[in-house]
Amino acid sequence: MRPRTFVTLGAALLAALVWASGSAAQRGGIFQGSIEDPAIAYSKGAVNNAVADLNAKLADGSVRLRFDGRAGYLASALDALNLPADSQLLLFLQTSLQAKRIGPANPRALFFNDRVALGWVRDGDVIEVAAHDATQGTVFYTLEQKPPAATAGEPPQFRRAFVCLGCHITGDTFGVPGLLMFSATESGPGSLIRAVAMDHSTPLAARWGGWLVTGSAGGAAHLGNAIPALDPARRRDLHSVDGLFEPDGYRSATSDIGALLVFSHQTQMMNLLTRIGWEARAADPRLHPPFTSSPDTDQRLAQMMSGIATEVVDYVLFVDEAPLPGRVEAAAGFVERFSAIGPRDAKGRSLHELDLTRRLLKYPCSYLIYSPAFDGLPPTAKEPIYRRLWEVLSGAERAERYRRALSREDRQAIVEILRDTKTDLPEYFKGAVL
Repeated sequence: MRPRTFVTLGAALLAALVWASGSAAQRGGIFQGSIEDPAIAYSKGAVNNAVADLNAKLADGSVRLRFDGRAGYLASALDALNLPADSQLLLFLQTSLQAKRIGPANPRALFFNDRVALGWVRDGDVIEVAAHDATQGTVFYTLEQKPPAATAGEPPQFRRAFVCLGCHITGDTFGVPGLLMFSATESGPGSLIRAVAMDHSTPLAARWGGWLVTGSAGGAAHLGNAIPALDPARRRDLHSVDGLFEPDGYRSATSDIGALLVFSHQTQMMNLLTRIGWEARAADPRLHPPFTSSPDTDQRLAQMMSGIATEVVDYVLFVDEAPLPGRVEAAAGFVERFSAIGPRDAKGRSLHELDLTRRLLKYPCSYLIYSPAFDGLPPTAKEPIYRRLWEVLSGAERAERYRRALSREDRQAIVEILRDTKTDLPEYFKGAVL
C-alpha cells in the first residue's frame, strides 16, 4: 500500500495549498520531467477530449448551452457532456477556486463519467471541468457563469485553466496534472483541517471527511456527513440531503455512496495512466531529435517501464483494495446504470459491474482499460502493462498478496472478459490460467 499524505492547514488556506502539499510525500513513483517536454507539450500540444469536442460544437452552433437561474449553465453542460445527475457528489470541503462560497449550506457538486469530471458551486463565477485527454492527461477548463445578455450574445466556451495546475500537480497525482479526493477530519471557517488523499486502498473508516454521503455503508463507520445540521446518530446512513440546505440549482438529493466509491478508484487510475504515458514519451530518445536510440538505451527504457507497469497493474487489478466491511446499499439509479454500461463478453459479463458487498467491482479489473488514454498509450508503456497483467492473471505471479487479492475464478473471468472485449489484446492472453 502506498504511503498516505497528511496535511494540517487553516481552512482559509486550504483551497490554495492543500493540493500542493501532497508533494511532500510520494504515493509511489513520481514523474519528474517537464510538462513542456517536446514529447508532451502540455500547454501547447493538440488536445483530444470530450470538452474539446464540445467546444467545437458550441463554436459552430450545433450545440447550445442554456442559462438557468442560480444553476447557470449547469443542466445543459451536464447534458452536453453526458454527465448523469445520479453521479452527483456533494462536498463542503473547501478545495476549489471558489472555496469561499463552499460550506454545509452551499456544498460543491461534482458530476462525473469515465472521461470528464465537472464541479459546480451555486452562485459561483465559473463551472470547473477536468477532462481526461487521450494523450495529455487531465486537462482543466472553466466555463464562465455569465448569462447571454452579459456576453453580447457570444456563445459560451470552455477555456483552458492553467491556474489549476498550482494545486493539481503534486506527489499525490504522481507528478502529473491529475485529480484527487481528500478526506478531512475537521472542517469549517477558522478550524484546522487534517486531510488525506483517498483512493480504493483507503479503509472506509477514513473516507469522505468533508463530504455528504447518502446510502448505507452496511453499518460501518466513515467520516462523511459531519455537519451541524446532522446529529451523529444520523450521519452513518443518510438517505437524502433533503432539508440540509436550500435545494435551488442542485440536480439531485443524493451524494451516493456507490458513486463515491467509483470516483475514489477512478481519480488515481486516471493519474497512473497519465504518468506511465508521460514517462514513456519523456524517456524515448526517438521523440527527442537529434537523439537516437541504441540497444543500451532501449534496454534501460524497458527496465524503467517494467517497474512503472507493475505499479499500474497493481492498481488496475485492485491488489491493495481495502475490503468493504459490509454490504453497501447505494442508490439504485447509479448502481444500475453504471453496471449496465461498457462492453460485455460472450457470457454477458462487464468490467463495469459493481459488487458492493466485499469490494467495488464484481470482476476486479479497472474499466478504464477501455479508455482513450489507455488505448493511446505508447507501445513502450502499453506492452509492459499487458505483459505484467498477463503474468498476474495467468497465475505465473505467485506472491501471496496477489493470491489473496485475486482468486483463480476472478483471474479466469477477467481474462475471458478481456479476450472478448479488448481488440488489441496480445496473443499470449489465449494461454491457460493456472
